[in-house]
Amino acid sequence: MAKEVLLLSDVPGLGIEGDVVRVAEGHLRNYLMPKKLAAPVTAGTKRQIEKKREVREQRLAVERAALAEQAKVIEQLSVTIPVRTGEGGKLFGSVTVLDIVAAVEKLGHKLDRHQLQLDEPLKKTGKFDLPVKLHPEVTATLKVWIVEE
Repeated sequence: MAKEVLLLSDVPGLGIEGDVVRVAEGHLRNYLMPKKLAAPVTAGTKRQIEKKREVREQRLAVERAALAEQAKVIEQLSVTIPVRTGEGGKLFGSVTVLDIVAAVEKLGHKLDRHQLQLDEPLKKTGKFDLPVKLHPEVTATLKVWIVEE
């Protein structure tokens, strides 16, 4: 028999903090309740979750604002990467995410390699506009120039 419970924190595959979900009694009794991940649905637990949610929303708003400022800085950046080339401007090797992150760090800015969205290494010279995903809601575009040495 399934029970309806209120999640007190995020549970992968089940929901986020504040969700009301139906779970099997055994899962509730053996896993969720001992780890204090869920509680029975009552007025008190709903008030408790609402307060937590308000605090989390305020924290997320501050984070989003800071990341939006960082996105503006990234939008202004232009990174130039000199590489050795052969005939026709074809590169010896390729330019990878790590090369781009290193070039950004030389300019004095921090960038995590997981934030840079590069499907495959760059193998020719030219200008590339690469998306940088700072947050699920905040994305910036980094200008990368690959030029011959």
